[in-house]
Amino acid sequence: MHDVDIFISGGGIAGLTAAAAFGHGGFSVLLADPAPPVADMRADGSDLRSTAFLQPARTLFEEIGLWEVLAPFAVPLDALRIVDTKGWPPEISETRTFEPTDLGEDSFGWNLPNWLIRREILRFAEAQTGIELALGTGFRSMLTRTREVRVTLTDGRALRARLVIGADGRASPVREAAGIAAHTIRYGQKALAFSASHPIPHGQISTEIYNRGGAFTTVPLPDHKGAPASAIVWMNAGPRAQALAALPTAEFDAQMTARACGLLGPMERIGDLRLWPVVTQTADRLTAERTALVAEAAHVLPPIGAQGLNTSLHDIAALYDLAKAAPEGLGTPAQLARYARSRERDIALRARSIDLFNRICQSGEPPIQALRSAGLRAAHGVAPLRRALMRAGLGTR
Repeated sequence: MHDVDIFISGGGIAGLTAAAAFGHGGFSVLLADPAPPVADMRADGSDLRSTAFLQPARTLFEEIGLWEVLAPFAVPLDALRIVDTKGWPPEISETRTFEPTDLGEDSFGWNLPNWLIRREILRFAEAQTGIELALGTGFRSMLTRTREVRVTLTDGRALRARLVIGADGRASPVREAAGIAAHTIRYGQKALAFSASHPIPHGQISTEIYNRGGAFTTVPLPDHKGAPASAIVWMNAGPRAQALAALPTAEFDAQMTARACGLLGPMERIGDLRLWPVVTQTADRLTAERTALVAEAAHVLPPIGAQGLNTSLHDIAALYDLAKAAPEGLGTPAQLARYARSRERDIALRARSIDLFNRICQSGEPPIQALRSAGLRAAHGVAPLRRALMRAGLGTR
């Protein structure tokens, strides 16, 4: 039977980052995923979303040696513009821009396409001697004991680990095997994810535009064929999202340009798009015997304010810091209890806040729109509140 310190189920960005972190910390790691990461933008199943890594994520990446791999592809986010609108075609009612200089920072974060992040972290992990990747092989079952977990993989392989990390998504097999339930809130929304080019430069500004159905978010990307480009996440009521996805290219581009209020000029979609349901989901517990949940196995958040993957990286950083400080206690009840205490309140607060914010943002009712605009003015106009909200959004380690 194969022995490792840590078994990780899930080869997405969170799982690969966890493997890179614990490998860097001197732990032996085996990561399994039934589907090898899709690391080509044009391949079927590629993740066309992008992630704005906030400062705490960069701190973790720098510590484990990943940032120098990702930095050449990263586009800084030098400001966050919030635009409230009403009606259709949307009319702008309020615009406010939040600047990182308020917090003494040059940038809020750095944006990269998800498919590219997975490619680069995969290459990084493959080069580490303490990390074994079982891609194309999934988690089948586990049997926990006081001192170890016995894990069986879908290829029949068996191994013993001191800690199992479930980083295997919103339908996490590890969470199910550990007997941990999850609570899901559905909004009737779907999100479209794709990239687009546009004639007006983004100026390294990320923009969130609110209207009935949810947020329309643009995040800076490197130029595409000499033209400015942005990653787009566009939330709508489910039927509307499906109707948009089925439109001919020219009609889709016209609808997109209108939804963006023409802020970036006439927009053109680049490549395919992906469609997925918007939910809030939280696990009832973060731990079980010799088991820890991270990322979407622990929490799924609507795509607002770059909170999803950054919250996942907070999980990984917290678990890694505890293991690094006391490697002899890896997977013990005391260490897992400290992990749960360190993350439960933050996850619950972010889930409640984003749930409320999403409900307000997707409403087209005039009283709710007025409340939304008033809240935006207050959030930006009162300097201490503005700084507090920005700090909360960035998070701390």
